[in-house]
Amino acid sequence: MGVKTMLPSYELGFYALAVTCAVVYSGSGIFEASRDSVNRKAFRDGIKPGWHYFGRKMDVADFEWVMWFTSFRNVIIFALSGHVLFGKICSMTVPQHRAVVYMLYGVFAVLGSMGLVYLMIILSHCLVLYSVALAKQKWLCYVAGLCCLASFKVEPFSSWQSGFVTGAFDLQDVLFYGGSSFTIMRCMSFALESSERKEGIYSIFDLLKYNFYLPFFFFGPVMTFDQFHAQVSTQELRRKDDEMRNIRVHALFHVGAIIAVDVFFHFFYILTLPSDLKFMNRLSDWSLAGLAYSNLVYDWVKAAVMFGVINTIARLDHLDPPQPPKCITMLYVFAETHFDRGINDWLCKYVYDHIGENHDNIMKELVATIATFAITTLWLGPCEIVYIWSVFNCFGLNFELWVQKFFQLEPFAKLEAKMSAAMSRRIRAVFGAANFWAIVLYNILALNSLEFALLVTKRLLLTGFPVSTLSIWFVTYCGVQLIKERERILAIKEEKCDKAKVE
Repeated sequence: MGVKTMLPSYELGFYALAVTCAVVYSGSGIFEASRDSVNRKAFRDGIKPGWHYFGRKMDVADFEWVMWFTSFRNVIIFALSGHVLFGKICSMTVPQHRAVVYMLYGVFAVLGSMGLVYLMIILSHCLVLYSVALAKQKWLCYVAGLCCLASFKVEPFSSWQSGFVTGAFDLQDVLFYGGSSFTIMRCMSFALESSERKEGIYSIFDLLKYNFYLPFFFFGPVMTFDQFHAQVSTQELRRKDDEMRNIRVHALFHVGAIIAVDVFFHFFYILTLPSDLKFMNRLSDWSLAGLAYSNLVYDWVKAAVMFGVINTIARLDHLDPPQPPKCITMLYVFAETHFDRGINDWLCKYVYDHIGENHDNIMKELVATIATFAITTLWLGPCEIVYIWSVFNCFGLNFELWVQKFFQLEPFAKLEAKMSAAMSRRIRAVFGAANFWAIVLYNILALNSLEFALLVTKRLLLTGFPVSTLSIWFVTYCGVQLIKERERILAIKEEKCDKAKVE
């Protein structure tokens, strides 16, 4: 049934009321747990002094978030401000050479922050993958690229390369592995695009301009080479209507998100609470469910802030970077679940869509997902928890297709054809609600811990059955219906825009 199917307004109002009440009830349980646990010995490392005038301490369990706004804050501001300044001067004076200026600034920034040895290691990998690209064999590009990536993710090769970088500071490991990993993905994109080029090959200078664009270098996102090369080669730099206004709005939005997270961490200890499983056993099923869901929402916010700041800089440079990830609140299908849209676009272009084609064949889809998650496992760093996360998400992606194919069989297809469009939407939302919690449970494996994921699963499916299980499922069903309503409204708007363009 189509996405434009409407439901009565009173029904949608009831769904919104149910979701609001559930969120408030679950949130109150998490707030009480945060307040009662603030002085527990198990939480001393995760909760530090915060707003004394409010009498609140702050959850500092997330290393990345704390790093960005303490030890790395001044570095980010200084490096990106310099990039924006030089980029603006260049775009106003010699726009045809702006890619060269970006590259030179990036090289000197990497040299100044990480040293000459690290720069030589990065350049050596660039040279290796450029040499491989000369052969114009895609399979060779994949093999060489994955071997280079493994050299940063698998021991003893990882420690061997990092051992060349002398000196030590708080962010050395983060910058080393971040810059190295994203470099390999960019070099693979360059090599694969060069292999498909009919005439000649891109120069190594093009690769260096692509790789050393500073906003993307250490933390991404990965922008495929064909898109970057086409956009950065444009000499006529023109802003779209209201583009600068949109950039300012997005910048203010990310500042607001940072402030909101800071406030949230003073009242809800969603990252520290799951570390004490004994205390977790005291919480209600609703509080546990809310805690698991909050962990995923926070990780999305963190990714949205990081990539949003970087993307704002890129837009100032007249680029169109990958969009921030889709909020977990708006997801109920595995195919749209990702926290880094740049890596997701890369995997879809070169692996998932390449093998799976239209994603309608069960065997091709199975091979495509296995290959995609194998590379993702290597990208994240092979370890037990990553293996488990990959297996479950690979299964979830395939299971969606299996269920879809099953219900396309003649008896079910005829039954759905006899139903009203609204009833079909309701039935599909029931399955979407189950899928929503599968996404939550599968992903808190990697975002939190295996033990916490098992505890939530046990409470929601076993000890909480049937009351907690069915009530949380119903509330999630209400949420999925609201998501579907939003999708319906967006589809109608897009259709109107398309008609306006045609006319």
